Amino acid sequence: MKPETLCIHGATDRTHTTGAVCPPIYQTATFAHPGVNQSTGYDYTRSQNPTREHLEQLLARLEGGVDALAFSSGMAAIAALMELFSPGDHIIASDDLYGGAIRLFDKISTKNGLRVRYADTSDLAAVEEAITDRTRAIYVETPSNPMMHVSDIGALRARIGGRDILLIADNTFLTPYYCRPLELGADIVTHSGTKYLGGHNDTLAGFLVTADAAMAERLRFLHKTTGACLSPFDSFLLTRGIKTLAIRMERAQHNAVLIANRLLSHPKVTAVHYVGLDSHPSLAVSKKQTSGFGAMISFETDSPETARGVLERVRLILYAESLGGAETLITYPLLQTHADVPEDRRVARGITDRLLRLSVGIEHVDDLIADLEQALA
Repeated sequence: MKPETLCIHGATDRTHTTGAVCPPIYQTATFAHPGVNQSTGYDYTRSQNPTREHLEQLLARLEGGVDALAFSSGMAAIAALMELFSPGDHIIASDDLYGGAIRLFDKISTKNGLRVRYADTSDLAAVEEAITDRTRAIYVETPSNPMMHVSDIGALRARIGGRDILLIADNTFLTPYYCRPLELGADIVTHSGTKYLGGHNDTLAGFLVTADAAMAERLRFLHKTTGACLSPFDSFLLTRGIKTLAIRMERAQHNAVLIANRLLSHPKVTAVHYVGLDSHPSLAVSKKQTSGFGAMISFETDSPETARGVLERVRLILYAESLGGAETLITYPLLQTHADVPEDRRVARGITDRLLRLSVGIEHVDDLIADLEQALA
């Protein structure tokens, strides 16, 4: 099936025969056993629930994996993922990374004995230089948040070669509709399902997906043991959101291309970071490994006053954290997504008091452009 069809028909409900078009919400914590040493296949919702199972099967098919695990948030998924590693293990992470992941790695993972080194994962030589005999994983966001750097997943897999190093790719910005990292050589894919997969800014969710059965079993153990599983109702909301993933991604990308090009010509905008622009340094890599560019834009203004003025003056666009919903959101990384990153590291990565991040939604593009232009005036 094509991705558009998979979004709607990618999983089947095997638990009932009523003919219901939408999967039921099994709002139960526990399940009765038919007898001693007998099970219906479900015992306790932390281990598995039919509503969550339906969602997980759907996302596994979309990503081309053998299994997907749904968590209560994107950060819960990453936190469980880090339990794969032991004290002394070394992890290379993209140096442009969501601030919450940096906070987890710096404050929790390091405390637990892991060593995390940040590197420009779009630079293969820099990655090779960072690898040690204790390196156990390379963790990439592509495109990265918020500077939209692109890592070549296939080239990273080739560089890893036969070494015992996991390649982990965050696919939140592009979703499996535009990119399938497992097919490119990633071992594990992560998602903040809160974003494009849910698509309506109404629930939190996270995912881990793998194409390796042995890894799936390890992740299942961690999922059950750490316990941050997605609730039945939120699983229902994510399944509903994914049904419209294809049309939302296409409309949002259509809008983003027009907005990015309009921002390029604005006198108060000094730089635009969007992977679909001809000027993006990794455009060729993006075209090679994706079928689209997504709808995330970061842009730099001519002064901090201009940036803050935009946040004060937007009327239709909402000044809010998060991304990937039907609504267009504008974010100030300095004070929001990357507020916990030390100032010197923020500035070195281009996250200054002039940078704004735009999650382009599905409104009419003329209205969005008009709102940006009046806010920049």
